[in-house]
Amino acid sequence: MSSVRVELGSRSYDILIGSGLLAQPASFACVARARASALVVSNTTVAPLYADRLQASLQPHYARVLRCVLPDGEQYKDWQTLNLVFDALLAQHCDRRSVVYALGGGVVGDISGFAAACYMRGVDFVQVPTTLLAQVDSSVGGKTGINHPAGKNMIGAFHQPRLVVADSEVLRSLPRRELQAGLAEVIKHGAIADLEFFAWLEHHLDDLLALDAPAVAHAVHRCCSIKARIVSRDETESGARALLNFGHTFGHAIEAAMGWGRWLHGEAVAAGMVVAAELSVSLGLLDRQILSRLRELLLRAGLPVQVPALPVARYLDLMRVDKKAEGGTLRYVLLDALGSARLAAAPDALVTEALCAHGALAQADA
Repeated sequence: MSSVRVELGSRSYDILIGSGLLAQPASFACVARARASALVVSNTTVAPLYADRLQASLQPHYARVLRCVLPDGEQYKDWQTLNLVFDALLAQHCDRRSVVYALGGGVVGDISGFAAACYMRGVDFVQVPTTLLAQVDSSVGGKTGINHPAGKNMIGAFHQPRLVVADSEVLRSLPRRELQAGLAEVIKHGAIADLEFFAWLEHHLDDLLALDAPAVAHAVHRCCSIKARIVSRDETESGARALLNFGHTFGHAIEAAMGWGRWLHGEAVAAGMVVAAELSVSLGLLDRQILSRLRELLLRAGLPVQVPALPVARYLDLMRVDKKAEGGTLRYVLLDALGSARLAAAPDALVTEALCAHGALAQADA
């Protein structure tokens, strides 16, 4: 087992990374509360695989270990599903000492964390991510929330977990498409913050696709270290943390336009990174050869590098809801080089060219 510390003063916490952690009661000892309740929130896919194992590990630490099972899918990341968690907490008379455990991917983590942030004005929660994407990205940093028809993650709160337990063993049950989607966020971390790690990915991508244990452990640890460093400096995304959204402005527009769940988050981010890199080239910030390296690595990971063939006007309307917009001006995460990113505005004409270069339609009737 290895660990990464997220330094946030009194709200600091550890990310535990290793194999078999889910079945070890010691993994959760630091959040033990002998006379309190624990609520395990999972979904219909993950709960049958791992909920019993987690509940058994929590039994020595809590008076009661309860379970709430949600429907599975991005399309259920909404108010109705959020209320299922509140219903479970209230029905079981959970108090402020209760701890919510998020057992699942990014949707479960975001909903569980948001519920924990709101219930009785805030109770503790623990992230137990079961997808690669969640282990390297969404479980770390305290972003919680739900989607709105007009935009992804537009309703939520910053609420840091007490602990993150990333068990690499659970990744073996992932469908290949989910594994590939997680690799998009892995590649993103190298692209924006670590040239050496990006080069390592170019040499070890096949190992990650094969779920080679040392390679997976290295990738998860490196991504968590990068994100922990950034979050520790900018918890609420007022500056450097926005760089972690490379590809996300375009990616979130894809998810909203296509309907929640049709494109996996990582798939949309992959195509979005290519467009963002194209825009970086157009602005004279990035060498086109770097764009080619990024595109090639995403293709090798089995990820899309073309956006859906939708009108550019549709993309622009959806992106204007993006959280990085200020005073009506949309800012994009752009690359200066591999391992170096910035946040900047760009004219719609260049954004249009970048989108059209990678699959978007210039006109609605094209």
